[in-house]
Amino acid sequence: MSDVQTLMDMGFPRERVEYALQVTSNKGVEPAMEWLLAHGDEEIPRQNTGDSKGPGTGVPPTSKEDPAASAAPSSSGAAEAASGSAVAKSLKCDDCGKVLKDHTEVEYHAAKTGHSNFSESTEEKKALTEEEKKAQLALIEEKLKQKRIEREEREKVDALEREKNRIKSGKDMTEAKRRMEELEMKKIVEQRKREKDEEKAARDRVRAQIEADKAARKAREQKEAGISEPAPSVSSTTASSPAPAVTSPQRVYTETRIQVRLQDGSTLQETFNIKEQLSAVRVFIQVKTGIETPFSLMTTFPRQLFAEEDYEKPLEVLGLVPSAVITMTKTAA
Repeated sequence: MSDVQTLMDMGFPRERVEYALQVTSNKGVEPAMEWLLAHGDEEIPRQNTGDSKGPGTGVPPTSKEDPAASAAPSSSGAAEAASGSAVAKSLKCDDCGKVLKDHTEVEYHAAKTGHSNFSESTEEKKALTEEEKKAQLALIEEKLKQKRIEREEREKVDALEREKNRIKSGKDMTEAKRRMEELEMKKIVEQRKREKDEEKAARDRVRAQIEADKAARKAREQKEAGISEPAPSVSSTTASSPAPAVTSPQRVYTETRIQVRLQDGSTLQETFNIKEQLSAVRVFIQVKTGIETPFSLMTTFPRQLFAEEDYEKPLEVLGLVPSAVITMTKTAA
């Protein structure tokens, strides 16, 4: 429904409604309603468009599309000519008998009801009494209040919906971030497991190679000893040579304990596999301290500053088994 028709439903004439909307720059029903209530008794200037049949002239148009054009049959003109002194003061709907003030009300009534038979009438449409005006104003104000309440309710619902969407979006982003962190941690764990499996396989291969070298060396020594020296007799060996000393087997280490002295004097301590590279110690320091700037590692006894290629070597190759103390130093520019 247009603003004009809404205001006309409230009982305002079309001319005043159109003028009120024009004065308020067509900002809607409420500003026009406020103007109409504030200027209820004020006369509005008539717009002279140069068309004697246009709005504001008070003369009903005779267009075929106008339902009021048929409201003045020839019989009405004849009756008026016969009466002589009778003056038309209003228009009347022949279909329902409603008295209409002017052509504007005729147009609105015809559009609203579909009636098309109108005639001029000498009956004057009575103006609203003060009580009727007050009742009509009260009804208008109640309608405006209801519209305002409905608008506020819609705004509240819209604001609540926007807040729900914002919260849902935030939850979705948090959940996506958590899933990404879980996937990243899973990748790190799997990579760590693969590295450990590879280190274990390499350690097993080295151990097997060491055992094979020991067996070959022992066989070679036994062979060389059997060729160069004759085997002593049982009696002379028993009488002259003492019993061979029993040597304990050399202990094999699989882990090493590394103590790191930081630049601020504090220390960190962790146990590493002897097959892990020195770079694992550097990563451990970065994780524990959060340091992102470059730094170097060195040992004090014996003094050794590890070069960049040393970080790819296992800890056992660098002589950091079964334990070692490493000092953290700044990287030279």
